[in-house]
Amino acid sequence: MNTGNDFPATSRGLIWAERLRQGRERADRTVPFVVEGRLTRMVGLTLEAVGCQVPIGSRCDVLTASGEQIEAEVVGFAGEQTYLMPTGHVEGLTPNARVVPSAHSSEVAVGEAMLGRVIDASGRPLDGLGPIETHAHVPLMGRPINPLNRQPISQPLDVGIRSINTLFSVGRGQRMGLFAGSGVGKSVLLGMMTRFTEADVVVVGLIGERGREVKEFVQKILGDTGMQRAVVVAAPADEPPLMRMHGAWLTTAIAEYFRDRGMKVLMLMDSLSRFAQAQREIGLAIGEPPATKGYPPSVFAKLAQLVERAGNGSDAAGSITAFYTVLAEGDDQNDPVADAARATLDGHLLLSREIAESGLYPAIDIESSISRVMHDISSTRQQQAALQVKQLYAAYRQNRDLIAVGAYQHGSDPRIDSAIAFHPRLREFLRQDIREPVTLADSLHQLEQLLVTEPAVVGSHNKENYQ
Repeated sequence: MNTGNDFPATSRGLIWAERLRQGRERADRTVPFVVEGRLTRMVGLTLEAVGCQVPIGSRCDVLTASGEQIEAEVVGFAGEQTYLMPTGHVEGLTPNARVVPSAHSSEVAVGEAMLGRVIDASGRPLDGLGPIETHAHVPLMGRPINPLNRQPISQPLDVGIRSINTLFSVGRGQRMGLFAGSGVGKSVLLGMMTRFTEADVVVVGLIGERGREVKEFVQKILGDTGMQRAVVVAAPADEPPLMRMHGAWLTTAIAEYFRDRGMKVLMLMDSLSRFAQAQREIGLAIGEPPATKGYPPSVFAKLAQLVERAGNGSDAAGSITAFYTVLAEGDDQNDPVADAARATLDGHLLLSREIAESGLYPAIDIESSISRVMHDISSTRQQQAALQVKQLYAAYRQNRDLIAVGAYQHGSDPRIDSAIAFHPRLREFLRQDIREPVTLADSLHQLEQLLVTEPAVVGSHNKENYQ
């Protein structure tokens, strides 16, 4: 009788090698063992589960009684309890529902096919124009850039707005805040910069805004011309807080993709306050203690992480010039989010309700606005002219009550006399129609023409006394 021992040693080795290969193939085809959990509690939008061994940021599928799957993301844990936040609407959940970890990746699909499209916070198209064919994938949370590898801000960016180009020059790669209450022309100003700014790609994030404003922004403010080079990410107010945050992360990830390909990207995010409020909802729901006005500490950490992703890239990459709107609730500029944004950003433009009510648009308060990089990207001549305009504007506003009631006597103060004489010119200089782009070169020329001669004022005076 022939046995395996009768085969030569070489043949036995080949047989065992083949068996080992077959065993490895069967192991590779085997579905990995998944440890499921069960739903134990639901309070508001927070789901609590036990039995799940999943890391922070991973996804799970919660199965309803009807067999449907509700996707949720792990946002925290305490002991055996795992806290999840749904990414969509929650309906049909029951106690002890199965919680199954999924293989969802934290990467998002991006590509040039996104240009001209409107997508949601998950990257799905909202415009009904069919699927978006993208092949590249980038991390949703981005990759930090070594600060020493970033290019310095050294080139001005033409935003097409005369007052910003001259008085608050924006640098390529700068991060600016747009502080405004409701109804003062914030969205209109964003639309003007979207159409007029000299950029290769425009990425717009509409985070936490009213749903009807998405279509209005796309059709009326951006228009067909603006959409040709734009990507719009919409996460309206009725989305869960987690998806509102993902909308902001996705907006930044798309901008990073184009920046890393050497493009000049303009990113507009409306608004940073809604992003902070979404994180506040999540933090408070999982038990994080509130700090300032109900905002937990994680809010301010997330704000810095989001904003720091914008800016210039490495020496071989492009740039992201970012404008973040910050909602001042009740026109309160001391809101905690507004304070944190001012400390993190490279400047801010304050839109004044009082100026808007006077019929002056864009309603930029030039006394309270600043660009922190203007001295690095503008000439000394422009800086001196901008300073003179601000001084004239401030002198008039500080004494306007006396001027309005006729209590000021002409000749009492040459500085105020100059402010009165220049005020009509200044208002016309600051006013700009929404369909009227003004290039950087034209803006600087008009600034010089504004101050070249002093207007005549009613009453006798000596021109040598004017500053």
